[in-house]
Amino acid sequence: MRESRLLIIGGGLAGSEAAWQAAQRGIAVTLFEMKPRRFSAAHRSPLLGELVCSNSLKSESLETAPGLLKEELRRLGSLIIQAADQSRVPAGSALAVEREVFARFITEALENRPEVEIQREEVTTIPEQGMVIIASGPLTSDALAAAITSMTHSRSLAFYDAISPIVIADSIDFAIAFKQSRYGKGGADYVNCPMNREEYYGFVQSVRQGEKVPLREFERAVPFEGCLPIEDLAERGRDTLAFGPMKPVGLIDPRSNEQPFAVVQLRRENREGTLYNIVGFQTKLTYPEQERIFRLIPGLGHAEFARHGSLHRNTFIDAPRLLKGTLQLKADPRIFFAGQITGVEGYMESTAMGLLAGINAARSLADQEILLPSRTTAMGALVGHITNVFAQDFQPMNINFGLFPQLGGREGRRQKRQLLAERALRDLETWKEAIK
Repeated sequence: MRESRLLIIGGGLAGSEAAWQAAQRGIAVTLFEMKPRRFSAAHRSPLLGELVCSNSLKSESLETAPGLLKEELRRLGSLIIQAADQSRVPAGSALAVEREVFARFITEALENRPEVEIQREEVTTIPEQGMVIIASGPLTSDALAAAITSMTHSRSLAFYDAISPIVIADSIDFAIAFKQSRYGKGGADYVNCPMNREEYYGFVQSVRQGEKVPLREFERAVPFEGCLPIEDLAERGRDTLAFGPMKPVGLIDPRSNEQPFAVVQLRRENREGTLYNIVGFQTKLTYPEQERIFRLIPGLGHAEFARHGSLHRNTFIDAPRLLKGTLQLKADPRIFFAGQITGVEGYMESTAMGLLAGINAARSLADQEILLPSRTTAMGALVGHITNVFAQDFQPMNINFGLFPQLGGREGRRQKRQLLAERALRDLETWKEAIK
């Protein structure tokens, strides 16, 4: 007799979303999560859906690809989007959340679903029977990674994400730092620490000379471009940071009524505004060096660190060679992959792959045809990227409009993005109706 229960390995964003979507369709689910029996190097909370990097889920504007992806997820009843809406904190035009409230919402929602059984244990081998979604995430344990490598007969790829530090709000000197969003958009949701030319170049020199955590063999992989540590950016040139995470564009220092030479931005980490994340400051600097060097930033001279920056592993499979467009393993269709392990990068991208895997697995268990969203949608564009068999050097990717099938006209950039978003949502509704 065919096994009608869906097994999901991993209780992060993708695994939680997959479990929710399958349960919504009446499928019995067993969700395996190794916490709290065992924690990865970056995880600390026993809750499902724990965020380990930024608390920002990026822009909500439909003129951006991340905003469009959120709207698609919202229209499909995403649990992760519901959790974000219930735990949001001010962040200008971005959707940012309070981590614990966010994760608790997800955990309680799944605990209250009668279709979902949560087993707190580590999975080290791939189940030989039944339908399985592997959503073990970018910090997949060594044992499970070895099992995946053995099953796929393919080398598992890896790169490394870096985590930005968090400082306590009342340790920020607001006689120097000021609250303002770029171009005045979204209110004064960011704290800005301005630098003049001399302060900036002195800071860059200190970052370059700062002591880094000694590299171990597994850390020698090339980091994802969007998560490069600041010291790596600083090594590219003295002005790289000023045109990257420290760009001053759209900000005016109220003390001088002029644009600073460079700016360090801090984003609110919780609802109360007691914690602030140093935006774009992922780092490999040692903890003592982080405190010494980051206190050179005007306004952070006496900063108290609630969390230091760090580097952690991110593992993903060679998806173009291994996966179908349905997210099923080509060699064994009863196995689905979801989340960052497929080669998407980002919270919402991971969620989207979990949503699709959950829907597809549920349809398969119900003997229904698996229908794919159009490549013109944000979710379809992501699937197109990770299943692009023409990719010579497959690397993870955030959602961006460059992944979408392009329009034929000569529209301006803003109009083009509006038209791409309109087409995506129109085609999403067609797919949504097809899958009921």
